[in-house]
Amino acid sequence: MSELQVQVFGTRKSKETRAAERFFKERKIKIHFVDLKERPIAKGELARFVQKFGLNALLDLSGKAYERSNLAYLRTTEDGVIARVIEDPDLLRLPLVRAGKHLTVGEDLDGWKAMLAGS
Repeated sequence: MSELQVQVFGTRKSKETRAAERFFKERKIKIHFVDLKERPIAKGELARFVQKFGLNALLDLSGKAYERSNLAYLRTTEDGVIARVIEDPDLLRLPLVRAGKHLTVGEDLDGWKAMLAGS
């Protein structure tokens, strides 16, 4: 059985991202943390999440960054929104967590537990 590794996409300031890190560390799961402030998420990686959840499910619609971005009022394509999200990770509901084919968005304890069960 291969050892489970998770990729956590988030920011150091995000308490939800820290919760995900803590969850996996407490269970001695190897984490590959990607700080989206230092390294933007790859478009292909983001596309996996968009494909599974839909773009709106990834957006932090109640966040200050979303309010500031005026995305609610802009007429833009999905690609346009994706470009903005890559530029400004604060628009996302963090963390985005991936373990193989298992994906979760935001603080999702049940989803994280399912990742461990499915490993």
